[in-house]
Amino acid sequence: MNCQCADLVTPGLLDLFEARQRLIDAATPINAVENVTLEQAAGRVLAETVVAPLDMPGVDNSAMDGYALRLADYQAVPDRTGLPVLQRVPAGAGVLLLPEGGCARIFTGAPVPVGADIVVPQERVTLDQRGHIHLEGKLSAGANIRRQGEETHMGTPLLATGESLDAASIALLASHGINTVSVKRRLRVALLSTGDELIAPGTARSPGQVYDSNRAMLNVLLAQAQCDVLDLGVIADSPQSLHQAFEHAQAVADVAVCSGGVSVGEEDHVRSVIEQRGGLHLHGVAMKPGKPFAFGYLGAAPYSSTPLIALPGNPVASLVGWQLLALPFIHAMQGRSVAALQSYPVKAGFSQRGPRGRCELLRVVLDWARELPVAQLAGGQGSHMLSAASQAHGYLMVHPDTDVAEGSAYHYYPINQFAV
Repeated sequence: MNCQCADLVTPGLLDLFEARQRLIDAATPINAVENVTLEQAAGRVLAETVVAPLDMPGVDNSAMDGYALRLADYQAVPDRTGLPVLQRVPAGAGVLLLPEGGCARIFTGAPVPVGADIVVPQERVTLDQRGHIHLEGKLSAGANIRRQGEETHMGTPLLATGESLDAASIALLASHGINTVSVKRRLRVALLSTGDELIAPGTARSPGQVYDSNRAMLNVLLAQAQCDVLDLGVIADSPQSLHQAFEHAQAVADVAVCSGGVSVGEEDHVRSVIEQRGGLHLHGVAMKPGKPFAFGYLGAAPYSSTPLIALPGNPVASLVGWQLLALPFIHAMQGRSVAALQSYPVKAGFSQRGPRGRCELLRVVLDWARELPVAQLAGGQGSHMLSAASQAHGYLMVHPDTDVAEGSAYHYYPINQFAV
């Protein structure tokens, strides 16, 4: 979907959804691959389609504990006679032949004996004093038998190129006996913060100094996105320092990510240095927070150089810019299939004046006290206020020049979709 509000945005700013698509389109997936074991594969991106080496299940097996029999045998015996239990089949047994005129005690996952055409759950079976079974309820041939290959046939695709390996997909591979997979190499990302006022957490702070929360946050977000982070630290607010840092980033990384110094103040040098060392694809997005977001490159040519993502210095603006714009670009560079943004309508539990010239992403929590959820503000909405961002369940998107009216519905974007 898109905001459908491009005509309302402030002139010179790019519509959020157009900016997002431009970043995705600009990404060139890395080609380098490596083989890893399943123990090393969590979160990695498949470099090739994995084909099933086996039928799954490998043989007909029982879906539950019960009794395997030939339905015609049971229907042929006189009333109250029942069938004798002539066989016991635990999980892990080989494929056996069902004796004529009898049945088999069988357990979940065990191979169904050849000749049996039904498994009756033990809850519907009564044993008489002679050890013969008597059945209750309707009997249908084929019931409770998992057929060979009913999930997957040998040679069919299991997982496609570009899929990110999670616990379920790793379990799927393990169930087929696969222990090694070909995955894309991790992206190397150079990370830096800009600002003379920034100091490291844990050090003594003087008036006017600010602890560098962006680098701590982005280190975590990049690691969650399966990137190898090259932390270049805090860079001074000077063109010379930025030139040196960007030169180093260009030499060692696939992508550079910086925060701060990207606005238009006298001490904001990031944009001019990017233009001198490469160029800009875009600068300024019609969203609140996150307007100063920039995307460019370091090098002589746009698509053969090192991409650079410049996030705003305010921490919430940096977080929103990462989630909505930078993360899909990273996914595309990793060769992933970029997921569409997920949203659904949620009513606001508050009223307030709407944004002017930009769409606004309000940090909200969902109140489930009623039958349907209602969005409430998570706290202060300033782009420097991390407390609300840390509590928020998602974003309520408000279009430009649209006031928020209590009881009206707006697009709600769950934050958990950005967890990778």
